[in-house]
Amino acid sequence: MPAYAAYASNLHPETMARKAPHSPLRSTGWLTDWRLTFGGEDRSWEGPIATVVEAPGDQVYVALYDITDSDEERLDAAEGMGIGLFRKIRVRVKTLDGDVVAWTYVLDDYEGGLPTARYLGGLADAAEAGGAPHDYVLALRARPCRSNDV
Repeated sequence: MPAYAAYASNLHPETMARKAPHSPLRSTGWLTDWRLTFGGEDRSWEGPIATVVEAPGDQVYVALYDITDSDEERLDAAEGMGIGLFRKIRVRVKTLDGDVVAWTYVLDDYEGGLPTARYLGGLADAAEAGGAPHDYVLALRARPCRSNDV
């Protein structure tokens, strides 16, 4: 069964239970030499959306799920694969049990723009619910953002 590296709003266990109800959580870990950023400002109803980009020295907390074929199709639809919003890439996740090769979604658009406070708060809440370390959650909450008025 392929492993999916969930980040951003997909870190929330309730979100993943809704999007991929037949796929169990395997573990958590880090995308090392990647950073969480935002882009595609004109492609979302609330401004820039989360993605990851390669960035030596940075890391992104992820949850690893064993994804069934049917849940992968559901996730693809939810993440906008059919309209070209995201694309899938293979990544290496550092876990306590060793490295795991997984796939994740990356935005197929330019990086840039500030997320809204509401969106960023939701990402921090998802990270907290997904078991991210306290300092990671605090760093998310401290990121620059704009008012919710888009």
